[in-house]
Amino acid sequence: MMGGRALLLLLVSALLVQIRASDPVLYESFDEDFEGRWVVSKKDEYQGVWKHAKSDGHEDYGLLVSEKARKYAIIKELDEPVTLKDGTVVLQFEVRLQNGLECGGAYIKYIRPQEAGWDAKEFDNETPYTIMFGPDKCGSTNKVHFILKHKNPKTGKYVEHHLKFPPSVPYDKLSHVYTAILKPDNEVRILVDGEEKKKANFLSADDFEPALIPPKTIPDPEDKKPEDWDERAKIPDPDAVKPDDWDEDAPLEIEDEEATKPEGWLDDEPEEIDDPEAAKPEDWDDEEDGEWEAPKIDNPKCEVAPGCGEWKKPMKQNPAYKGKWHAPMIDNPNYKGIWKPQEIPNPEYFELDKPDFDPIAAIGIEIWTMQDGILFDNILIADDEKVATSILEKTWKPKYEVEKEKEKAEEAAAGADGLSEFQKKVFDILYKIADIPFLAPYKTKIIDVIEKGEQQPNITIGILVSIVVVFVTVLFRILFGGKKPAVSYSCQLFYSPCHTGLEENAQLISFACRRLL
Repeated sequence: MMGGRALLLLLVSALLVQIRASDPVLYESFDEDFEGRWVVSKKDEYQGVWKHAKSDGHEDYGLLVSEKARKYAIIKELDEPVTLKDGTVVLQFEVRLQNGLECGGAYIKYIRPQEAGWDAKEFDNETPYTIMFGPDKCGSTNKVHFILKHKNPKTGKYVEHHLKFPPSVPYDKLSHVYTAILKPDNEVRILVDGEEKKKANFLSADDFEPALIPPKTIPDPEDKKPEDWDERAKIPDPDAVKPDDWDEDAPLEIEDEEATKPEGWLDDEPEEIDDPEAAKPEDWDDEEDGEWEAPKIDNPKCEVAPGCGEWKKPMKQNPAYKGKWHAPMIDNPNYKGIWKPQEIPNPEYFELDKPDFDPIAAIGIEIWTMQDGILFDNILIADDEKVATSILEKTWKPKYEVEKEKEKAEEAAAGADGLSEFQKKVFDILYKIADIPFLAPYKTKIIDVIEKGEQQPNITIGILVSIVVVFVTVLFRILFGGKKPAVSYSCQLFYSPCHTGLEENAQLISFACRRLL
C-alpha cells in the first residue's frame, strides 16, 4: 500500500515538473495595459510616448510607438533572472511595422543584472545588456540583429559580438515573429515567422564578429618596420634610356589629310533653320519680352545630303603618338616583401567550451526611429521550443493570415501602383545580395538603389538587372582577376527623369561602374 502511494506521488511530481517546464519563463501579451508592469525611462532624451493600442484591423493589443522621430525607452524587470548557461532558451517577440520602417530599430535588449541601487527609470542606451535581438533598418543597415555581449575572463571587459550575415527585415506592414533559439551545444538559430533563416555557432569565428574566442597570437604593437625595408616588388629600370625618336609631344589625334569632302555636301546650308510654321504669339510684347525669334528645327535639306555647313577634315589616330615615356618596370633586387609585425602571444586569449552568458534580469526596448506605428506584442522567454511554436500558432498566425488576405486585396485594387508579392521577394533577395561579403565596397550604393526601387515599384526589373550586372562584374573580377593586371573601378548611381507613364517625379535608376586606368 505504501509503495502504491509513493508511486502515485512520484507520478504527480513528474507531471507537475513537466507542466512547469512547459510554461513560459516570461510571457507578455499586452492584453492588459503595461502601466505598473513596465517602467518608462525618465531620461530627458526619451521623449517618445508609448501607448497601449490595438493592432490595426484586430482586437489584439500591443505596445505602440506612437510618434515619429523620437527616442523611446521602456523596461520590464523579471521576477528572477533567467540563466542562459544550461539548457535551451528561446527568445521570441512579435513586431508589426504598421507604417513601414524606413529608418529605425524594432529590437529588444535582454538586460543583464545591474549594480546595486540601479533604478529602472534610468534605463538608456548605456544600460548593459546580454543580448540584443530584432529588426533594424536604416540606410545600408537592413538586418535582424543578434548581438551578444560577452565578458573576457582575462581582462574582465565586455566585448560586443555581432552575428555575421544576419537575415534581412521583411519589407511590408504585416505582423512578424522573430525567434532566437539558444541551444546548450553552442548553436543559435534565428527564425522569422517560424522559418529558420540563420544557424550559427557561438564559438565559430565564421559566425560572429569579432570571434568570442580571441586569436592566440596578435601582431606586436611595439614592432616597427625598419626604415630600409623595401616593399616595392617592381621598380623602374634605372638603366633604361628614352629612345631618341620618342616624341612625347606628338598629339593623340591628327587631321586626316587623305579625307575628301563628300560629294553633295551643302556648304551654304545651315544645320538648323527657323521653323517656317512658327508664328509670333499675339500677346508677345517686344518691349517686355524682347525681339521674338522663331524656334529652330533641323534643316530638312541636310537629311538627304551627306552634311551641311562648313566641311572640315576629320581627325584620325596619330600613328606617331607614343605618350609620356616611362622606364620599363623590372624586379626589385632589394624587394623584401610586404612587412608585417611579428606575432606575439595574445594576452587576452582564453579557451572556452561554452559562452559564459550573463543572466537576463530584465527586457527593455530602447530605440530611435523616424517611424511611428511600430507595435510590439507577445514577448516570450521560454525553455522549450514547443512553447514558442504554440504561442506563435495561436497568437501571430491568425492575425498574419488576415493581414495577408487584406494585403492581396489592396494590391489587386491598386494594380501596378504598389509592390506585388513578386516584387517584395525580389527586394528581399536583393538585400541578401547586398550583404554578400565581396560586395561590401558597393553595399551602400546598392542599398540606395534598392530603397529607391521600393519607392518606385514600376522599375523593379531595371533595379534587378542593374544589381545583377554589378554582382556578375565583381564576381568575374574575383574569378579571373589573377590572370590580368589589377583593375580598379569607380561605381556611381545615376538618376534621370522618366517619361514612360510613371509618376510625374519618378526616376529611372542605374548603377554603373567605369574602369579607372
